[in-house]
Amino acid sequence: MKSDLLIAVTQLAAERNLPQPIVVKAIEAALAAAYKRDPAAQGQDVIVDMDPDDGDVVVRTVRHVVEEVEDPLMELTADDAQELQEGAIVGDIIETGQLEYNPGRIAAQTAKQVVMQRLREAERDIVFEEFIDKEGEVLTATIQRVESRWVTVDLGKAEAVMPPAEQSPFERYRPGQQLKFFVVQVGRTIRGPEIVVSRTHPDLLRRLFEVEVPEIFSGVIEIKAIAREPGARSKVAVSSNQEGVDAVGACVGLRGIRIQNVVNELLGEKIDVIEWDEDPVKFISNSLSPAVADRVDLNEEDESATVLVPDRQLSLAIGREGQNARLAAKLTNWRIDIQGTSAVVEEEPETPEVVETADAVAAPAEGEAAAEVATEAPVAAAETAAPAAEVAAPETATAPAAETAETPAAPAAEVATETAPAEPEVDDEAAKAAADAELLALEEELAALEREEQERKAAAEAETLDVSSDDLWQVDGGSSSDSAKKDTGGIRFAEDIAGFRETDAGRRGGRRGGSSARNRRRR
Repeated sequence: MKSDLLIAVTQLAAERNLPQPIVVKAIEAALAAAYKRDPAAQGQDVIVDMDPDDGDVVVRTVRHVVEEVEDPLMELTADDAQELQEGAIVGDIIETGQLEYNPGRIAAQTAKQVVMQRLREAERDIVFEEFIDKEGEVLTATIQRVESRWVTVDLGKAEAVMPPAEQSPFERYRPGQQLKFFVVQVGRTIRGPEIVVSRTHPDLLRRLFEVEVPEIFSGVIEIKAIAREPGARSKVAVSSNQEGVDAVGACVGLRGIRIQNVVNELLGEKIDVIEWDEDPVKFISNSLSPAVADRVDLNEEDESATVLVPDRQLSLAIGREGQNARLAAKLTNWRIDIQGTSAVVEEEPETPEVVETADAVAAPAEGEAAAEVATEAPVAAAETAAPAAEVAAPETATAPAAETAETPAAPAAEVATETAPAEPEVDDEAAKAAADAELLALEEELAALEREEQERKAAAEAETLDVSSDDLWQVDGGSSSDSAKKDTGGIRFAEDIAGFRETDAGRRGGRRGGSSARNRRRR
């Protein structure tokens, strides 16, 4: 039959949600603390043993074997211990006697305080052991209260705190709100386990992807890097360890349902999932998504990269307040410099045009006269040489053309002829002249065709209007009457108009005349 003490221990264990052995140890410690104050213990240490099956209690007085005795009532040396127990060594506990178990003699208040203290310590130890394994995991919890920017979160058996550094600047927390938190640290303190949770840790995003994407949890897809600005935007680089599996597509899900669940858990934070690549050039180009890079130049010594993007995508690559470029740099661990293609083209030095100097033209000339002509007017010499070539090109050259070659312009022509690079220019000018002549002939032929078309149209109009003057101006004598108008179709020409005006004037005059006659009669 169970004793009343054992029944009380069982009930206490059920109320506190603690294992029964822990409650039994707490009761034993409380009884030992109470019996130490009993005069029957004579200042010795007391150990209480309680049978968990029937509730029997045994109270013993003991002394500890030590090297140096500080308290003679509780301790003794090894030599003295040999008299009580042979073979005793330092560290042993020697029983010196037993006390009668009499609950009535126990200070009940002392035992109660000790029991409650030991039970609280046991609860803290259990909570600590439970949450120490959950460090680095994601837990669903409810916000309990918000005090001076410190948020207290209810985890069920324990409470956690979220300091301001672990809070997202774009999120607003209110009591009763249920969110997912990342357990950053679990520590042991005097007041119990201290649990710190976060909403800004990058691993929060990693754990959420592991929950939503089974391929990541199983290891088929691996998250290589994460760059996050909490509450605003994040970039996740993923790669596939199995051929035929699209890493980005698996993370996005059908119609984006997987990544949308992650976005909802983070209260609308934007997430870019990109393909990871071992080649830094491709990886940096992918990290600037959604912008498309034209070229990536790496400087491995400084670990910097220069990225060229089209001008229309320059703002997209940089992002709002440089957010996209900043996240790409965090993701790749490279310092990224983004430039537009037009700016790079303007900075490139222009190739100098090859211009023949006056010395090159004047070099083959002999005599002071040729040098003066080449130095003072090189352009004029080139312009003079071109017409000379045009004149000499046609096969039907006349005698005056030959006389023209003997004019004072001959020295300039001779200078242009002696310079070897001028010969291709003569051929080009001749070809241009031939092309101009063909174009001019085509234009003249087109003008002739237009003139013929105009003449044909004029002749056709003349035939349609070929009517005699008598027919044009012949008017029926009775055309002014109503019957004539009905037969001939109304007024047709100038005579009819004149007749109509006379008739209309007469009518108006008649009206005026009638009114004046009436006025005279009134007078």
